[in-house]
Amino acid sequence: MPAAVTMVPVHETHLCIEERGLATGLPLIVLHGGPGLDRHEFADYLDALGEVCHLVLVDQREQGASERGTNPATWTLAQMASDVSALAAAKGWERYAVLGHSFGAFVALQHAADAPGAAVATIISSGVPSARFLDGVEAELAAFEPETLRQQVADSWARESSLETAEDAAQLLHDQMPFHFADPTDPQIAEYERRTAATVYSPQILRHAATGGAGMSIEVEAELPRVHQPVLVLTGRFDRVCTVAAAERIAELVPGAELHIFERSAHMAFAEQTDEYVAVVRAFLDRL
Repeated sequence: MPAAVTMVPVHETHLCIEERGLATGLPLIVLHGGPGLDRHEFADYLDALGEVCHLVLVDQREQGASERGTNPATWTLAQMASDVSALAAAKGWERYAVLGHSFGAFVALQHAADAPGAAVATIISSGVPSARFLDGVEAELAAFEPETLRQQVADSWARESSLETAEDAAQLLHDQMPFHFADPTDPQIAEYERRTAATVYSPQILRHAATGGAGMSIEVEAELPRVHQPVLVLTGRFDRVCTVAAAERIAELVPGAELHIFERSAHMAFAEQTDEYVAVVRAFLDRL
């Protein structure tokens, strides 16, 4: 699928975006997880959506190939949410949708809460409406199976607060990935790593979040009832981080929100059940 990679002025910085798919379609701004990852997280898993929309994969502020050297005081959910609106304005898109996964879902939710209706639709993939929904991660780590991988995964979480290099971040994600698949020994993990090998890691922003950086914690439950655009909430039945309960809470709070649970997935439904993931998102976009 033809792609164009460009730098776009957004507030005081420049964001790298990769545009794929239907040039005349509705722009779907896609926000990666992490923080500390980039647009390569999605590899080509979402490319089929390019048949019905204009895919816009974004390297968020201070990540991937986007401009570096921004003030750490701007490394907040609120600023990254504002970046979404500014990106759309810079590109001249009056109508656009947003899809955020994991940390990107936090940004997408913040955007919906701060600017209801700015996007014509929002898709929340493996997100939470409040940091309190992350309190169960430690218990999940303590009970993680198989036991042979438990220490490896637990150590990877502990290293988030002391990352120094991109190589450190790449190793951390490799060690942690079994935790994010329903089957920790799934052969799809190796395939996912192969397809996302071009990822440019940003350890400093992950370290910033892991050490309690101001403004990086999601708290939007009070604002979600005011969100009035169509919202689709996606989650994996076995997600150990952004749980089904968190997804159900988002769907409960946003008027008219749709909820879809992938019954054979954990945190990486777009890689674990790609065909169903694309079909659900495509059907949602078709209804706009």
